[in-house]
Amino acid sequence: MRVVCPIDEVTRADAPLVGGKGANLGEMRRAGLPVPEAFVITVEAFRAFFRETRIEEEIDRRLRALPVDDPAALQATSESIQSAIRKAAVPEDLRRAIADAYRRLAKENEAPLVAVRSSATVEDAAQSSFAGMFRSHLNVRGVDALLRAVQDCWASGFSARVLFYRAKRKVASTDRLVAVVVQRMVQADRSGVMFTLDPSTNDRDRVVIESAWGLGETVVGGQVEPDHFVVRKSDLRIVDQRIAEKAFELRLDPERGGNVRLELPPERRSAPSLSADEVRAVAELGIRAEKHYGVPQDLEFALEGEALYLVQTRPVTTADVAAPAEAAAEGEVLLRGIGASPGVASGRVRVLRTPDEGRALEPGEILVAPMTTPDWVPYMRRAAAIVTDSGGSTSHAAIVSRELGLPCIVGARTATTTLRSGQRVTVDGRAGVVRAGEVRARTESASRAAPAVVQAPVTATRLYVNLGEPSRAEEVAALPVDGVGLFRAEFLILEALGGVHPRLLLERGEEARFVDRLAEGVARMAAAFHPRPVVYRSMDFRTNEFRGLEGGERFEPREENPMIGYRGCYRYVREPDLFRLELEALRAVRAQHDNLHLMIPFVRTASEF
Repeated sequence: MRVVCPIDEVTRADAPLVGGKGANLGEMRRAGLPVPEAFVITVEAFRAFFRETRIEEEIDRRLRALPVDDPAALQATSESIQSAIRKAAVPEDLRRAIADAYRRLAKENEAPLVAVRSSATVEDAAQSSFAGMFRSHLNVRGVDALLRAVQDCWASGFSARVLFYRAKRKVASTDRLVAVVVQRMVQADRSGVMFTLDPSTNDRDRVVIESAWGLGETVVGGQVEPDHFVVRKSDLRIVDQRIAEKAFELRLDPERGGNVRLELPPERRSAPSLSADEVRAVAELGIRAEKHYGVPQDLEFALEGEALYLVQTRPVTTADVAAPAEAAAEGEVLLRGIGASPGVASGRVRVLRTPDEGRALEPGEILVAPMTTPDWVPYMRRAAAIVTDSGGSTSHAAIVSRELGLPCIVGARTATTTLRSGQRVTVDGRAGVVRAGEVRARTESASRAAPAVVQAPVTATRLYVNLGEPSRAEEVAALPVDGVGLFRAEFLILEALGGVHPRLLLERGEEARFVDRLAEGVARMAAAFHPRPVVYRSMDFRTNEFRGLEGGERFEPREENPMIGYRGCYRYVREPDLFRLELEALRAVRAQHDNLHLMIPFVRTASEF
């Protein structure tokens, strides 16, 4: 029985013994790539632990009866199994072998700081990476702390996410073996991740690098927005970069051990975490790794002073998935930003500063604005595409554009000054690029066409969509989603009102027409997704939005800050006759489709609710 293997004795063929991560690290060391010294606690040690502690039969019994689609049962079973693994005593022979290997890793018989990483036999494979599902521990010192970290890594093979993913990927129960990599800790000044292709387009002539200050957990775990670099493989030229605001870094706490979060001063927050030479050096290592393996790689790297290390690699599991069609690369690039909603559209630019200028936007024009808020929604629907100076992929402009099926670029920084009203441009919402002129190879209608086939990601998290347009219900319902988590009423109600304030509509006695039109749109959405849930969020217009409707000046007060004013639940309590119309429409739909649910917006007090 081989309990421990030095990393220099490991190759990729040893994955059944040392797991995917261990095999890849050993292979990289043998290929001459800069991988820190390490050893691997093998799956034989894992087997021996389960056999000698006699908990394997109990685990098998629990897993045989586990309903993985029941979240509560899945979580309870997972927690029980993991607790049993962490509490069991490591047999003395295993303890001794691991302690001896740990001491050999030390240079001068000291207790070195190490990174302890799970390395499952099914992990980092070409078809199922299990990325991020197994545990890692950084800055571990001493034999006792090491053994606790090892047991936690073994236990992570039975987390709810892993059990669910294994079941959905149809991974055999015999393939749940977990090895553990113990690696000299790199005290990174800068670190990050790298793909040796562009993961959004599958362009194999690109290396995409994301980095930040300190330890790489901030990048891998999405704790900070990283710097983003794109390198062309053929000449190592940096063809694109975006330097982010990085609020903090993780470092070793020299007094207490473990990691500590350090806030960064303003000058370091906005400074590039990698120099141009360092970006190219990182890219070169990635290209070497890809050539060695023969397939695109997803790698993690760290810089400790001037020394550059690779600390992990795995195949890119989506490398063979066909990338979405892109617009023809013709026309001068005028602007770059964050591609927030895919699709391509051409048209005349209309630069607007505030929603009050919205009436100037003609149907089919490109709306260019500093940013958007809900006040912009009536005008956004006219646009062929949207470009904003600020915002990210979860900003208002991005979310609404995806709901409307409009190409959108956010965070373009200088859109309102670079682009001019009347100028003809093409917006590529996937690539995040605005080009001069029109691209005739792809029309707006083509960019909105439903995808032919979408491979659903396997997650333990239900995946819901935000959708406000019933006209897109059938298209989106065909996607591998679990329902509509937010069906905002505003788009639909604007159509049902026909531009008239709802109180004026009541005065005219047109309640029945409003209820019928509202019910028709809600029913279309509920029917398309049935039996999956559709959560309808009732009307949440603010006073400044209602005032723009016909008759609005008569009924709406002026407020200094409508965002926290007369809206949502607060309005319903005072105008129940309006809320009753929505409830009548929902009652009619609910009688036919029991998957419809109601969300009450802007609830400030329990008594109002």
